Amino acid sequence: MTVTIYSQASCSSSRKALKWLKDHNIEYKEKRITSHPLTLAEFKEILSMTEDGTDEIIATNSNDFKNLNIDIDQLSIQELYAIIQAHPRMLRSPILIDEKRIQVGYNEMDIRRFIPRKVRAYELNAMTRLAQES
Repeated sequence: MTVTIYSQASCSSSRKALKWLKDHNIEYKEKRITSHPLTLAEFKEILSMTEDGTDEIIATNSNDFKNLNIDIDQLSIQELYAIIQAHPRMLRSPILIDEKRIQVGYNEMDIRRFIPRKVRAYELNAMTRLAQES
């Protein structure tokens, strides 16, 4: 499975996530949302994978969001998409997705969900053996 990472160049969390993916040999494709805005299909896919909808992906503490002074709950998907196209820094970053999972932001423990299950099982068995030998 290939992970898609929606990143921002100036974001340290995006850089950490990209480094983590490289270090763990996880196949990924990067899309910088500030230079290549999301398509409507990508936006809908991300939104459909969230548990908390827009609350999960909108950076309400960003200057772009504060300056707009809008109530996103009153917007249609099309209206929100148009605003995000014009102000991509409103999105939290990075956003990592594959066919089954989404992660918003960088969290060193949570990002491990993108390691294939077989590899995680192998690592767990190896750690268990080491613990038993000690």
